[in-house]
Amino acid sequence: MQFEIIPILSLMEELYEKPRSPERFQDYIAKLQGGTKGDMVLPIGGFNPMAKAHVVEKIGELQALEAEDLISETLAEVNAKQNDKEAITIKVVLNLADDLKGGWTNHYTTDFDSKFSINALVVRNFCTPYFWTSEEYAADLIVKRTLEYVYRTIYWKQNPKPQTLADHFEQEVFVQQQIESTEAGLNKNGFGEIEELYQVFKDSDDYSLLFNFFYGDAASVSLAYPLFGIIENTGFEYAKFIAEKRS
Repeated sequence: MQFEIIPILSLMEELYEKPRSPERFQDYIAKLQGGTKGDMVLPIGGFNPMAKAHVVEKIGELQALEAEDLISETLAEVNAKQNDKEAITIKVVLNLADDLKGGWTNHYTTDFDSKFSINALVVRNFCTPYFWTSEEYAADLIVKRTLEYVYRTIYWKQNPKPQTLADHFEQEVFVQQQIESTEAGLNKNGFGEIEELYQVFKDSDDYSLLFNFFYGDAASVSLAYPLFGIIENTGFEYAKFIAEKRS
């Protein structure tokens, strides 16, 4: 399979230049669905169609960094490493989610869905690296984020849809194995609690447990999910540790 970017920032900038109105919303829906209700022809679900001016400013920051050119260059490097014979082209579309002033966007649940609930994207041969209005952007962040989402798509193309905690965790370990880490070695002593949680519940498919494993108690408490004493994002850090350990 090969990956190809669909530039989106200028198109979304033009959309946001329109007044915040039902007409803007309908224009967004038309871009998302094309002419078929419920379909998806352009994967822009992470964008808030009624976004305020700060989102346009963040689009400008990404454009100033030539984010889509960086993504295109990153995809070219990934493509050069692909050796499968399937004639599949995956369309890559940057998504910018508003976790600052977007009232309908919960950062953690949206992030979970962008990584683990991607069947509708994968079957349509889409890949959507997510960025956030709360972030400070840099070239290395853009490259790393692109690689993470590309390798999640590859994992889904090569494996059954993740169901259990073990399935979700193996996806993230795979992703980290493909990315050259610039981080210092991770301290195993910091993973005792989450390692124990994993061993007890690795066959569970309970969403609230999966969510807590990756995002921690602080994210779970606002959703009234069970708490397990997990610090924010420890599940992702543990995946990095296991990937490093297996390499």
